[in-house]
Amino acid sequence: MLSSIIGGTRIPAGPRPYRSTDPSRTADVVAEVSLADAGDLVRACAAARTAQDAWRDVPPPVRGQVIAAIGRLVEANKEALARVVTREIGKPSAEALGEVQEIADTCAFFLGEGRRLYGQTVPSEMPDKQLFTFRDPVGVVTVITAGNFPVAVPSWYIVPALLCGNAVVWKPAEYAAACAEAFYRLFAHAGVPEGVLNVVYADGQETYQGLERALGQGLVDKVGFTGSTEVGSRIGALCGRHLQSPCLELGGKNPMVVTEDADLPLAVEGALFSGFGTAGQRCTSLGTAIVHESVHGEFVRLLDEATRAAVVGDPAGDVLYGPLIGERFADGFEKVLGWIGPHHTVHGSSATGRITAAAPRDGFTGDAEAGLYYHPVIVDGVGPDDELFMNETFGPIIGVTPYRTLDEAISLANAPGYGLSASIYTTDPAKVFAFRRRISAGMVSVNNSTSGAEAHLPFGGNGRSGNGSRQSGMWVLDQFTRWQSMNWDYSGRLQKAQMDVLEISPDLGFRL
Repeated sequence: MLSSIIGGTRIPAGPRPYRSTDPSRTADVVAEVSLADAGDLVRACAAARTAQDAWRDVPPPVRGQVIAAIGRLVEANKEALARVVTREIGKPSAEALGEVQEIADTCAFFLGEGRRLYGQTVPSEMPDKQLFTFRDPVGVVTVITAGNFPVAVPSWYIVPALLCGNAVVWKPAEYAAACAEAFYRLFAHAGVPEGVLNVVYADGQETYQGLERALGQGLVDKVGFTGSTEVGSRIGALCGRHLQSPCLELGGKNPMVVTEDADLPLAVEGALFSGFGTAGQRCTSLGTAIVHESVHGEFVRLLDEATRAAVVGDPAGDVLYGPLIGERFADGFEKVLGWIGPHHTVHGSSATGRITAAAPRDGFTGDAEAGLYYHPVIVDGVGPDDELFMNETFGPIIGVTPYRTLDEAISLANAPGYGLSASIYTTDPAKVFAFRRRISAGMVSVNNSTSGAEAHLPFGGNGRSGNGSRQSGMWVLDQFTRWQSMNWDYSGRLQKAQMDVLEISPDLGFRL
């Protein structure tokens, strides 16, 4: 039985058990978890507050050495951690290995940032006076993450937060508890002090209530949240009441524009991966392919052909995707499938909905009766009047719509109001820069899929996809540090800025 870890100590199991199961074999229990309550989250934040003072005073280059040790431990345990991800989340082995590598890549970047938490020496307008700027840690960071990327996304928050001298309270998804437990153990064995990283297993309601209380008691200085737009909006409002700006990484309805001059086979390859990889359960998954009318029919034909040929099934094998993460996600995807209307044309598989003996799929490799496996779906003919076009779907489904002009394509791409990732396939540089300038997305890909961020680029979105905060690379340092300025006047007299400034009078009437 797993339970929360507060101040380096595992708390006693309580009366609220939860079972995390393997989505490819739902009868297989991966972990039994004792869910914490709101009070436990508050106590974790208090423990983090107590531990943060000493951690802040550890020199940043030494904190960087801890980050380096985390990276080495992750690389040494890469296969084992990836197996946990595959078993608990249903992510194919190759993708799980890539996710674990992302932790190592994040550590590789930030281990050196401990020696580069630069401030600046700024010239003063006064003599015998110096101006300085410093980066200070914000304090206690509460991180709440979803489970579709159960170890990579937490590292985007936790690694830089620790590097900057903060203490962390992490609330992972309860359905990814085994992944979270393995993640925590690697960090603890790398030398992260007790209380500097705390793990609280809790459901959404108790987490929100605990966060509300902790913010009210002044125990939390920064909130990071990855999850749905709806929940992110509530957390943003809660933080706003305490004059805090959270780091919100929310949903996506990511467009891919395919122009008349695009390399169609390449575009189809990108659509297949970004639409159906991880069973479409990524915030960066392809939502709608917006295809020029002159190549629309051929694109749909090629995508249908590639999708039917793709292997779906047991995530331990070489498959395009495995099961949906859990029953809750399967129920949500069933609702999405209900948005398909008579004016749509469906492609991609031998059926829609769950893969069963009565609705089989050619080449399927899993146990259909045991797991949460679903047919891939391509829906042609979607548009702004469709819920399927306007909303995140979080499952193996791609919408397709034609367009005539690039202006129309960009308008369609921006219509749902999300702004996370967008892609364009074209051989025309003019189209690339016109698209980049007017698309609302925080991330743009050219001749590449909507999924696949690298660990040293800013990651994040706008609109319904987030509040403009960015993760990864040097940009995330602004989430986990605060700038402090200092002026030091050693002149021995009071010098008043903007008043006691030496004035040099030019002769502005001079003419040649």
